[in-house]
Amino acid sequence: MDIELLKQAHEQVKSVPVLVNLISKRVKQLINGEKPLVRPLSSDEDKVDTALREVALGKLISEIDFDAIARAEDAKTRWQKHAASKSIYVI
Repeated sequence: MDIELLKQAHEQVKSVPVLVNLISKRVKQLINGEKPLVRPLSSDEDKVDTALREVALGKLISEIDFDAIARAEDAKTRWQKHAASKSIYVI
């Protein structure tokens, strides 16, 4: 993996977990035969480097579903309230 490409991709996607997931998913797609969005620099270029270049050049972006995040947080809050209301007594 080219560290300079990683730095450039990180400038485009600031969240490390999002970047890792994005690159991981894209590498799987490339392995399964999807066409790269950038021309490979060589015939044996690592798929990770190709995916990083796609992100660094703005060809591949991530989107965040804020509604899904809000629903998950709401469900977590409801579960915590429910769990707090249940008491287990051991005699």
